[in-house]
Amino acid sequence: MIPPSDIIQLPEGKTLEFKRDLSSPKQILKAIVAFANTAGGQIIIGVLDGSRAVVGIADPLDEEERLCSLIADTIAPRLVPDIELFSIGEKTLLGVTVYPSGRRPHFIRSEGPDQGVYVRLGSTNRQADRELIEELHRSCSGVSFDELPVVDQLINDLDIEAAKKSFLGIRELNREELQTLKLIVPMQGREVLTNGAILLFGRKREYSFPDAWIQCGRFRGTDKADIFDHIDIRDHFPDAVESVMLFLKKHAFRGADFSAIRRKDVWSIPLTILREVLINAIVHADYSQKGAPIRVSFFDDRIEIENPGILLPGMTIEDVKQGISKIRNRVIARIFREIGLIEQWGSGFRRILRDAEELGLPEPVMVEVGMRVRVTVFIHQHGEGYHVSERICAGSPVRSVTQSATRLTDPVERLLPLLADGEKSSKELRSGLSMTHRHNFRENYIHPALEAGFIEMTIPEKPSSRLQQYRLTYKGREHLAGKMKTENLR
Repeated sequence: MIPPSDIIQLPEGKTLEFKRDLSSPKQILKAIVAFANTAGGQIIIGVLDGSRAVVGIADPLDEEERLCSLIADTIAPRLVPDIELFSIGEKTLLGVTVYPSGRRPHFIRSEGPDQGVYVRLGSTNRQADRELIEELHRSCSGVSFDELPVVDQLINDLDIEAAKKSFLGIRELNREELQTLKLIVPMQGREVLTNGAILLFGRKREYSFPDAWIQCGRFRGTDKADIFDHIDIRDHFPDAVESVMLFLKKHAFRGADFSAIRRKDVWSIPLTILREVLINAIVHADYSQKGAPIRVSFFDDRIEIENPGILLPGMTIEDVKQGISKIRNRVIARIFREIGLIEQWGSGFRRILRDAEELGLPEPVMVEVGMRVRVTVFIHQHGEGYHVSERICAGSPVRSVTQSATRLTDPVERLLPLLADGEKSSKELRSGLSMTHRHNFRENYIHPALEAGFIEMTIPEKPSSRLQQYRLTYKGREHLAGKMKTENLR
C-alpha cells in the first residue's frame, strides 16, 4: 500500500477513497467491506473528496477508537484493518488500510449475508448479487466455477465430435483424457459434465447457460445510435474465436480508400491484439452471471470487447497490465492452452500493450463497468493499415499500398510446396512441416497464405469445418512455378 501522506493528490478509484469525517460511518463501513472483498484499499479520513483539501479530524484518538468499535460491531466475519493516525502539516488524519481478505465475503451485519455484501467497482461500492457472492466464496475455496459438476448433464450431452475436432493431432479424447481435462467427473456412480464441458462443447449449452454466446455489432460513427450489421455467434467457444475474427475482418475495410489495400496482406484493424483480447474475454468471463453475453462492438474509431464479471478478488487493472494472472475458468483456460489459443499464462495483456506501442496506437483501455470488464482497442484512421505477412494481424502501420506490397514470409514459402500435389487438411500440412502447435501454424502459415491469396479453403462458407482442406490458388500455383523455374536456372 502507498503511504497515506503520498496519496492525497491521487484520484479515487478501486483501491482508494477519501472521506471528510466519521459523520456518516455506514458509507465508510461499506467501503471497508468492499475493499476486503475485492482487491484491498485505503480510506483517508480528514480530506474533502472533491477539492482534495486537507481538513483533518477533531479528537483523533476518540475517532480512532470509535472507528475500531464500529468495525468490530458492524462487519462480519471479523475484520481487522490497519488503522493509524498521521499528520500533514498541522492537520491530523485517520488512515485505514484494508487488505484482500481470505475470509470473504464480508458483509454488514444489519443487512445480513445476502444483502450486506459489497464489492469495489471503480470508485464506487456496489452491492453484490447472489451469483457474485457465490463467486467470492469460490475464490476462497480454490474451486473455479467451470470445474463444478452438473448432475443432470451426462457424458452423452457432450458434443464429443466437436471436442475431438479441436484436439485433432494433439491428443485422443478417450474417457480418461476427458476426466484429466475435467470435462467429465465421476459422481454417484455416473459420469457427469462440468460447467466447463457444457460451456465448451455441451449439446445443451443454451439450456444451462442462455447468456454464454457472443454478440457482435458494427456501428456507424462512434456511438451505438446507428448499427448496420450484427451477428449472434453461438458456436462452441474454440470455433467462436474464428467466427468473431471473420466478422471483424468483414468490416475491416469500408470505402474506396481501402479497396486496393484489401487485396494485399494489410488490414485496417490490429487483428492480433483483437484476437488476444477476445480470447481473454472468453477465458475470464464470469459465466455464473446472468443477463448479458460477451459483446464485441466495432465503431469507426475503436473496437470494444466486454465480458460479464469484474476482476477476481485481489486483482486490479494495474496487476493485469503487469502480467499478474489469476485464472477464473481453469477448465476453459486449460483447453484453450492445449489447443494453442493461449501461449503463456499472464503474457496476454503485456503482449497487447507491446503490440499497440509497436503499431503506434493508443494504449488499449481496460475498465470495470456495470459488473463487466471492457477492453477498448483503438484503431488508426484515414486509410492506415497493418501489414500481416510477418505475423498475421500484426506489424507496423503502413501509409500506402506501395509501402505494403505483398511479401511472402519463410513459413508461407515452406507451406506452398506441400500443396503442389493437391488439397490437404490442416493436420496433413502440420505433419508435413513437423509442427504440433496449432495456434502458431494458423497464425504464421495458414492465415498469411490465405490473406495473400496464395491458398484458399475448400469449404470457405464453413471455415471451422472438420472436413476443411486447403489448396493452391492460381496465384499460388503461378508463384510456385516461378520459384521452381528460378531455382532451375541457378
